[in-house]
Amino acid sequence: MDLNQPAGENYANPQICFFHVLFKASALAFYILSSLFFDSFVIIFVVTVLLAALDFWVVKNVSGRILVGLRWWNEINDLGESVWKFECLDQESLARMNKKDSWLFWWTLYLTAVLWILLGIFSLIRFQADYLLVVGVCLTLSIANIVGFTKCRKDAKKQIQQFATQTIASRFSSTIQSAFTVV
Repeated sequence: MDLNQPAGENYANPQICFFHVLFKASALAFYILSSLFFDSFVIIFVVTVLLAALDFWVVKNVSGRILVGLRWWNEINDLGESVWKFECLDQESLARMNKKDSWLFWWTLYLTAVLWILLGIFSLIRFQADYLLVVGVCLTLSIANIVGFTKCRKDAKKQIQQFATQTIASRFSSTIQSAFTVV
């Protein structure tokens, strides 16, 4: 490790980044290489979907929280409606998030979905509907994280804007009040 490098050039959470990429790569690699070692579609389906589900959980509950300061979940309310819930760090903490960690998080999130789409196209070309099912499940998990984190990021930006607006309005109001109390 070079001590002359600026602090911003390194990953702040290299272990989390490693596991963030590892789970994505393991699901993709197992799916791609499994036909070389297994003749059983059931084994390929179960292991690939299990690895994709582990990736989904790790991204949603661990790496999303640590690398970009966001967390999302979806609940069904008493009326049977789907309600998105979001958590984000405060503005100061979000501003301190490592840019490389964030870059890795977002790029791997989108790149994984693109790779699953390409694998789905190959399954279509080879007329392998059963393997298209595996890809569909994995792509659904990947897209769910993309949608959840994208909505969460938009919600976090909206909260930051509301906080800034309230702070400015509050300061303006207190300035006006103090100006009239002096007079």
